[in-house]
Amino acid sequence: MTDIPAPWTQPFLPIFGRQETFPVRRIFCVGRNYSEHVREMGEDSRELPFFFMKPASSLLPEGQDFPYPSESQNVHHEIELVVALGTGGRNITRDKTHQHIFGYGVGLDMTRRDLQGEAKKKGRPWEVGKAFDCSAPCSRLYPASEIGHPSEGKIALAVDGEERQSGDLSQMTWSVEELLSHLSRYFTLLPGDLVYTGTPSGVGPVLPGNSLYGSIERIGELTCQVVQS
Repeated sequence: MTDIPAPWTQPFLPIFGRQETFPVRRIFCVGRNYSEHVREMGEDSRELPFFFMKPASSLLPEGQDFPYPSESQNVHHEIELVVALGTGGRNITRDKTHQHIFGYGVGLDMTRRDLQGEAKKKGRPWEVGKAFDCSAPCSRLYPASEIGHPSEGKIALAVDGEERQSGDLSQMTWSVEELLSHLSRYFTLLPGDLVYTGTPSGVGPVLPGNSLYGSIERIGELTCQVVQS
């Protein structure tokens, strides 16, 4: 008889075309990395990239429903390119970032917008609005060895068949290479880390019963059903 908890089960993502799975260590997210989204959030400047985190336990692999979270009446979708790291490092230069990338995926940064807004007004951290259970839906990963390193291509999100978000990877304020290089100055990046790279304009609310379909040209797609928790 023991009161010590059993080891936790590490979350993982499937890999396109392979039997192996990708173990997820940490989830970094980039704020305001598309100019149109910056403006719709009430800002209009090119600032240095800033980051926040979601716990690995917030990961929601493809094929699973998104449970509408408690304590919120305004939950938003944010479609994002996800970068999965196969090797780690610190102070990585931009020209070396590709050698650390295992692959890419399609992700959703689900946000309790009302709770995030309250936290902003009070100068408090965003975790209650960003880091809740199942707040990081993600597709299977597509290895860079097979698809390369896309720097352009349409990124879009539809709700119940109606397109709400649409942009292009080339519209990122900070490229994937710049983001990884900058992030590695503050954190030692590790194998299994995911980086959500920001969302284009058009973010908006979801409700139980909604069907979400996200896609990124040359990479893949993600479907997710919103259900009552």
